[in-house]
Amino acid sequence: MNKISTYIFGQTALVMFFVTVVLSFVIWLTQSLRFVDLVVNRGLPITDFLWLAMLIVPRWLTGILPLACVVAVVYVYNRLIADRELVVLRAAGFSNLRLAGPAMGVAVVTMLIVFVLNIYLLPVSFRQFKELYLTASSDYSAILLQEGSFQTLPQRRVIFIRERIGAGRFNGILFHDAGNPDQPVTYMAESGALVRTEAGSRIVLINGNRQQFDRDRGTVSFLAFEKNSLDLDLATGVAPGGRKRGPEEMFLWELFDPVLAGDTTQTRYRAEAHSRMVSPFLAFGFVVMALAILLSGDFARRGQVNRVVMAIIVVVVLQTAAIAAHNLASDNARMIPLLYAGGGLPIAVGLLILSQAAGRRVRVRSGDTRAA
Repeated sequence: MNKISTYIFGQTALVMFFVTVVLSFVIWLTQSLRFVDLVVNRGLPITDFLWLAMLIVPRWLTGILPLACVVAVVYVYNRLIADRELVVLRAAGFSNLRLAGPAMGVAVVTMLIVFVLNIYLLPVSFRQFKELYLTASSDYSAILLQEGSFQTLPQRRVIFIRERIGAGRFNGILFHDAGNPDQPVTYMAESGALVRTEAGSRIVLINGNRQQFDRDRGTVSFLAFEKNSLDLDLATGVAPGGRKRGPEEMFLWELFDPVLAGDTTQTRYRAEAHSRMVSPFLAFGFVVMALAILLSGDFARRGQVNRVVMAIIVVVVLQTAAIAAHNLASDNARMIPLLYAGGGLPIAVGLLILSQAAGRRVRVRSGDTRAA
């Protein structure tokens, strides 16, 4: 790769990196707000919240990277055209395919990244995301522990929280256990925290006392403590390990296994598998079509606004067609070839246009100057 190609490749990769970071941050910020409720009302620790928000990043990147790649290519090549750099390169004997080479190189790198995401990182991250999300959202103990009200728990128990001071931390706790009517027990503590163990949710009481009333004797026993823990004995919903995994959580070899997929949902799982194999080629197809529109025809001194708009419209149409093809294939296995058509046709058409225009004389409009 010569210096010119290296320069174009570096500029395109840099712009793509910037666009990817910006889009990822915006989407991450908007999507992560959905999980704030888990922190505020269900006591999810901040570290788990951040990890939960990060686990869905690979899912966005599979869609962001192809779009960021084509945005970078359109921006860089339109700037090169506006600065007359491509005109000079064409006059020096560069063909369309040679000019498109650096952008295609960036597209190939993008394809490889999306392949890695689809084959390994996507199912691994989405599986962990689902398990953590279901564990946090189905734990009813955090819902019941609301401040300022008496909450009735199973087995004739009542708890009162005066104040919530953070995720799973409280001030002023009263816990009354009447499970044994003959010897009811009341706990009072200055503060406490909700902790989750493999056995279930427990509440740790700090600086409090335990009062037990014996109805037969008519006596009350009093015990002060610095730390004590109580088992809330609350159901936590469906166990993450016992649920059926969705197609996004499975590896490719699992998606093609009818035993794992099941007969009733086999089409949906197969469509997901084929879509993962085809989606990386969308980045290359988007770039090739955008380059075919920008590089073919005359270079206008007044800019390439029409061609830029046309390239954006074509990419939007191709992306919409890919989504529609995936939805159709999820309902009908006979539509799976549409996935491959959506990934292969843009590449074939774009390369054909670029190769046919390779030997043309490219004119510079709005003047008599010609570049051979």
